[in-house]
Amino acid sequence: MTLSSKVLIVDYGTGNLNSIKRILDRSKIHSIISSQAKDVLSADKIILPGVGHFGKAMANLKQLDLVGALNEVVMIRRKPVLGVCLGMQLMALRSQEGDADGLGWLDAETVRFDISDRQRYKVPHVGWNQVSIKKNSSLMSGVQDLSEFYFAHSYYLRMNDPSDVLNETTYETTFTSAIEKDNIFGVQYHPEKSHDVGVRLITNFAAI
Repeated sequence: MTLSSKVLIVDYGTGNLNSIKRILDRSKIHSIISSQAKDVLSADKIILPGVGHFGKAMANLKQLDLVGALNEVVMIRRKPVLGVCLGMQLMALRSQEGDADGLGWLDAETVRFDISDRQRYKVPHVGWNQVSIKKNSSLMSGVQDLSEFYFAHSYYLRMNDPSDVLNETTYETTFTSAIEKDNIFGVQYHPEKSHDVGVRLITNFAAI
């Protein structure tokens, strides 16, 4: 990563923006938080954080006029993008949450956990859980297989193309906990809450 590279953390009214920025700042990686389309278009890398409701998040992106800029940077210019939690879910074609269309970057749907053993497995899925690394990736450099990351979610991506799956995690059912497709990366867990292993993942992304 060159010194002039800029990581943009997209502010669309949801997400752990400052937690992610603090990690980048401590790692001496230049980043800004912005909700402006012009800043999206000038960024070298994009982080799309998020917690909350899928339908509301997509409405916010549209209201801020960010969808076109994000599509330009990610799908045409092929700049690296990292979606975190809801930010990854927004990359899907559609979500059950709010019955809303997503950005459509991935052949996937966002679906709610359908748990049988509700005594043992609560929804939302909150806390530490292991990730199984399914393919080689620069995002996972220095991250050991079955490392634990922090999760907080009720929905997950149901992937239609298994080659896009980067991590899997088991919570009664086995679900996709990270994806990689060309320049598009996403994690269902929260690296900004996952201590050293999360810092490693975020700095790996900044170096891509």
